[in-house]
Amino acid sequence: MRLTEEHDQLRNSMLKFIEREINPHMDQWEDDEIFPAHALFKKLGDAGFLGVSKPTEYGGLGLDYSFSVVMAEAMGAINGGGVPMAIGVQTDMCTPALAKFGSDALKREFLAPSIAGDLVGCIGVSEPQAGSDVAGIKSFARKDGDDWVINGGKMWITNGMQADWMCALVNTSEGPPHKNKSLIIVPMATKGVERARKLKKIGMNSSDTAQIFFDEVRVPQRNTIGGEGMGFMLQMIQFQEERLWGAANTLGGLEQALAATIEYTRDRKVFGKSVLDNQYVHFKLAECATEIELLRALVYTATEHYISGKDVTRWASMAKLKAGRLAREISDTCLQFWGGMGFMHESKISRFYRDGRLCSIGGGADEIMLSIICKLDGTLPRTKKE
Repeated sequence: MRLTEEHDQLRNSMLKFIEREINPHMDQWEDDEIFPAHALFKKLGDAGFLGVSKPTEYGGLGLDYSFSVVMAEAMGAINGGGVPMAIGVQTDMCTPALAKFGSDALKREFLAPSIAGDLVGCIGVSEPQAGSDVAGIKSFARKDGDDWVINGGKMWITNGMQADWMCALVNTSEGPPHKNKSLIIVPMATKGVERARKLKKIGMNSSDTAQIFFDEVRVPQRNTIGGEGMGFMLQMIQFQEERLWGAANTLGGLEQALAATIEYTRDRKVFGKSVLDNQYVHFKLAECATEIELLRALVYTATEHYISGKDVTRWASMAKLKAGRLAREISDTCLQFWGGMGFMHESKISRFYRDGRLCSIGGGADEIMLSIICKLDGTLPRTKKE
């Protein structure tokens, strides 16, 4: 992936926005366990950050996906993972299928105002009994005249307490689990949608995460993205952008964690010299820097394939797998070198340690990524039928 002056301009603009509009408020938003999504998204929309790779006819910038990756990476400079994750849901998790496969009417009703920052979106896939096992969801929509009537619920929904609409994956027939699902846009103000509770998490505290129930929720069938029964396939396509975005954002966060640790260990004195002067410490941090650059190469290679039109399920799965592993390993290494201060709730590294843990779970757990890679590489054990 070749970075241009335009990429640098976008990155610098995002970094300035973060320092002006986000980081000064992060501590308060962490304490509140929510941030003002509508107010912040409107500022992001006005600045052009919510539709970087979306079509210009709906208010986007019409740039290729490498610019979205650069923006995700730049958002690693935010002092906490909750807000960038919420932004990523808006830009790269609930809107890709709508932008690619939605009708013009749906795009004008939901995509354009989401790009402008006038609406907040969320993605509804996971359920209490079906997280990474997407085929196992139970929510069901039946036809009634020209409407869908939806019953069921969704779990762990980022932006769920504030969202105006959900891109919901639900079963729409009794057929095979990979062919009986549809993506349906559900306005959250619709009768029967209940935001049951805001979930308390060990990290990503500034992001509101909700449990949602559907009780006879009636929406027009025209709210279906793509064709009926195409939901599983469209969500798998949508996952490619979600996982690339997550890996790129983690990459940016890792860089910030490493830089903060170098600064802290240089200033912290133990037995008369700085912690960083110990060979073990600076060698270990050099290993961390090397791993970060390897992740960057993987993310950029996956992005290059994606913008050339290739299916990058394998590459995106590898990038997300590696990002999740490094979020755990590098944050643990860095926190150790912070000593007692690293265990304090208010320190930068402890927040990254808590927030980064989600990367190996959300958007498909590490084990799911490994299964996908094995399947595509032909390394799964043979069944008796084979």
